[in-house]
Amino acid sequence: MEIIFKILAIALITSIASLIVRPVRNDFAVMIALTGGVVILVMVLSYLTGIFDTIKNVIDTTGVSSGLYSLILKIVGIGYLVEFTAGVCSETGNSGLGDKVLLGGKVIIMVMALPIVTSILQIIMEILPK
Repeated sequence: MEIIFKILAIALITSIASLIVRPVRNDFAVMIALTGGVVILVMVLSYLTGIFDTIKNVIDTTGVSSGLYSLILKIVGIGYLVEFTAGVCSETGNSGLGDKVLLGGKVIIMVMALPIVTSILQIIMEILPK
């Protein structure tokens, strides 16, 4: 629980520092914001091992194809990366580019989700009486 307070503190300090430096050196302000974002990402990465362990247990327990869970993790990862990249683009004054990144990410996620939707529909069709 204390990690969220550390993340919030780093985000606030980074934002304030970036805001103070921006009028003087815009390039430094961008670097400060990016550095704060990277520090937060590194802090969060340590929690991913717990998530992967839980997913492995679910795969072992349910017997569902591990490829399906792998695909879901990829989709979630793409969502996070796209959102982060779009935020960086917006911070640097390229909000139009950030919007395009979001659109591209959504399209890729939709394409990647099609096999999951197909699998769910097949399961439903098998369950329904004929």
